[in-house]
Amino acid sequence: MHEVILNNISFELDVAHLMKELHINDGGRYAEDLKRLAYAVQAIAKPKALYKVAFIEFKGDDTVVVGGTKLTSRVLRVNLEQADRVFPYVATCGTELDDWSRSVQDMLHRYWADTMKEMALRSAIRALNEDLAERYLPGCTSTMSPGSLENWPLEEQRGLFAILGNTKDAIGVQLSDSLLMIPTKSVSGIRFPTEESFESCRLCPRVKCPGRRCPYDEQLYERKYRPRTN
Repeated sequence: MHEVILNNISFELDVAHLMKELHINDGGRYAEDLKRLAYAVQAIAKPKALYKVAFIEFKGDDTVVVGGTKLTSRVLRVNLEQADRVFPYVATCGTELDDWSRSVQDMLHRYWADTMKEMALRSAIRALNEDLAERYLPGCTSTMSPGSLENWPLEEQRGLFAILGNTKDAIGVQLSDSLLMIPTKSVSGIRFPTEESFESCRLCPRVKCPGRRCPYDEQLYERKYRPRTN
């Protein structure tokens, strides 16, 4: 499997956008404190990403084998029906920014720092997607992440990280015993070519989810993913 490490990602913190996102007026009582933290973050932050080019070696009813590792999910298996090549990935705000944020004591300032870590993570994801598209020309793609659906639970992080290899040495991301990533502002998953766009939200019935990108389709699993019986 070919590995691509992105550890020199440009991160330009838009202070005006940050203030708008945090509902802080320029010239207000919190503006100078926020700007001071933002300038510190700009100097520290080093978002990073890693992805691999991997080939599917076997497809079962609800499993796929990628890079010698079995992944179990009926939804993932169906989504990869037409795929031979996939792109396992992990992206992060970076250990530098995460370590710095732990030193922030004020609760409000910690909330601001958390928002800026999210922005750094988004920069890493954007750089990853742009590099992958330019380097490998996969066409239309979608992504799935362990833990985003009951059908592909968080326990599947073990398999995904087995495929990704030594992410700690590569970009500073490690998997904790509780299967959460450190730094916490990190994301992992598999990006795959597809003619039909996929969003996990369409299979998730969670009400009032702040990260929802599209409506829940209660018939989708039965229509597309339910195993057929003879």
